[in-house]
Amino acid sequence: MAKEIETIEAVVRSGTGKGAARAARREGKVPAIVYGDGKEPLALNLEFNPLLTRLRKGRFLSTLFNLKVEGQEDVRVICRGVQKDVVKDLPTHVDFMRTHRNSRIALFVHVEFVNHEAAPGLKRGGVLTIVRQEVELEVLAGDIPEQIVVDLTGKKIGDVIHISEVSLPNGAKPTIDRDFVIANIAAPKGLGGGDDEEEGEAAAE
Repeated sequence: MAKEIETIEAVVRSGTGKGAARAARREGKVPAIVYGDGKEPLALNLEFNPLLTRLRKGRFLSTLFNLKVEGQEDVRVICRGVQKDVVKDLPTHVDFMRTHRNSRIALFVHVEFVNHEAAPGLKRGGVLTIVRQEVELEVLAGDIPEQIVVDLTGKKIGDVIHISEVSLPNGAKPTIDRDFVIANIAAPKGLGGGDDEEEGEAAAE
């Protein structure tokens, strides 16, 4: 489940628009905005290096943060977008949305597969074909899971793993109504080249 809430520090950006954003970048800052909760959007600046370090840790879009801004009350936020330079792949703007602990939000959560050694199908040479590496869930903002876990114990060649077989955190539910496929265990000769998710689901079904 979610760890202790991380803090992100920011300062209010003076001025708005492209000119102010460019000025912030020249000073080694990353422009940002926080919106939602019925309040006016607030333009911010983030320190570039701490932001880049945190982005490289991963799961930035599925982490609840405590946003600390000098002169403002702390607020819980979740990132709703990171714009990057198309050449350098470095952050140029960040969007945050205000939340409360009981706010329900939709986000993608990583799927972790465990107990490979306890799957007879894999021992016999079968291959785990992952259809969805992430699953979009509707969760409580104060209870965001780091991942959902799929137990491969006892899985045989030809077995198909659906979302209904996975234990989800309390209060979490998939945003897709149907019982979709997460993975299957295919025979070695049955491996296709499909990177396409829908093809993978069709084959698994």
